[in-house]
Amino acid sequence: QVQLVESGGGLVQAGGSLRLSCAASGGRTLSWYAMGWFRQAPEKDREFVAAISMGGTKTYYTDSVRGRFTISRDNAKNTVSLQMNSLIPEDTAVYYCAADYRGSATAGVSEYDFWGQGTQVTVSS
Repeated sequence: QVQLVESGGGLVQAGGSLRLSCAASGGRTLSWYAMGWFRQAPEKDREFVAAISMGGTKTYYTDSVRGRFTISRDNAKNTVSLQMNSLIPEDTAVYYCAADYRGSATAGVSEYDFWGQGTQVTVSS
């Protein structure tokens, strides 16, 4: 089992940037997993944001963040990041990183095996 810990959330004004990081603990290496970022706003379902393949060569984004967010990974440092630029109030949510043991890097919440506890991102207008 891999334990994931997110960091980097906070309060930012619209148009600003944040960089989220996800680190693994428990002796597991993230290079064994495709990784995804999801978010959940109050009273809404958890939704896909971005995903990256095990080797980092393929990335996927939901339409609303494409061109503003960038997912990346550093397997040597055992971390995955989400660079978020041009933030808008609609990006406000708790952001979660997740690991997919099958390496599919899909948008489906149910496809991911391990989840972090989340980090709050709040974008003020």
